[in-house]
Amino acid sequence: MLTTLQQLGVMPSLSRPAVSNDNPFSESLFKTLKYRPPYPLKPFADLTRARQWVADLVHWYNHEHRHSAIGFVTPAQRHAGLDEALLNQRKSLYEDARRQNPRRWCQNTRNWNRVHTVKLNPDHAEPQNKTTQEINNQEKIAA
Repeated sequence: MLTTLQQLGVMPSLSRPAVSNDNPFSESLFKTLKYRPPYPLKPFADLTRARQWVADLVHWYNHEHRHSAIGFVTPAQRHAGLDEALLNQRKSLYEDARRQNPRRWCQNTRNWNRVHTVKLNPDHAEPQNKTTQEINNQEKIAA
């Protein structure tokens, strides 16, 4: 198999045996595309149509799909540095709504702080994106 890949000019995966998540971000992308409604159920008619479908998918994934792991912004917004302003706007909106109708909110609002480190399947013992209140509580306990 390795020889055939090399003859075809394909760079083989460096995954370890029995480990399917060496590249968790590509694995996440594959899952997203497989469960997306327009995923093709039949083979493409030709190479041009396959390429167009992939180009449309990549555009959607990077410019339209809001990723939960980065605060429901798009990768393009994150890459361009636009995510922090969007997250701050959302935080203000939620805080204003909570002030206007506090009975509607039984807990803190959604955490709209910027996620600095993205992890796929983070350890659930430690929340990936802690609220300011949680951080303050931990600092008080540590002091």
